[in-house]
Amino acid sequence: MLTTLIQGFTLGASLIIAIGSQNAFVLRQGLKKEYVFTICTICFLCDALLILIGVGGFGKLVASSHDFMLIARWGGTLFLFFYGLRSFHSAFKNEVLSVDDSKSLASGFTWAITTTLALTLLNPHVYLDTVILLGSIAGQYPETERLTFAIGAVFASMVWFYGIGYGARILTPLFQKQVSWKILDVLIGIIMWSIAGNLIWPILQAQRL
Repeated sequence: MLTTLIQGFTLGASLIIAIGSQNAFVLRQGLKKEYVFTICTICFLCDALLILIGVGGFGKLVASSHDFMLIARWGGTLFLFFYGLRSFHSAFKNEVLSVDDSKSLASGFTWAITTTLALTLLNPHVYLDTVILLGSIAGQYPETERLTFAIGAVFASMVWFYGIGYGARILTPLFQKQVSWKILDVLIGIIMWSIAGNLIWPILQAQRL
């Protein structure tokens, strides 16, 4: 059982620990110290739910639904494109690590939740990694060990999101400089657009054939 737990943790970590739109957003909010716990918790709970659904046998159903994957790809591409555009626009602002007292708490909190859910649930790679891949691999284990495998993967998600959310504060002094924020915004914009391109490219290629 311990071996299965470790294998679930290792595989889950290998899928989560990558530069992506969701991780970039968690890192940025961690640096700004805005709604870190809420954002990390949403990311973790969504991952945990999707992993459990995948391990429960839903992976094959999702993989066989062409229409669902097509809608997910287009929706994720559009969201990532506009979020990347927003990041490039933000790079032209003279932003430093400070609190904007003019922004109401309710508006900011709602925006944080909405953005986190969109970056998490509109990204087809989330379903591919958690529901399909982890679900199909878990199906290779005996039924009595599948839950243990899922717990390991869920624990990896928890460690990662809370780690980058609160660990980002170590970099706070660096991001008190305007140039640091400009570089981060440009990098986030590039990440968003590159992922959007990767999502839509297979569809464009298929149409050419």
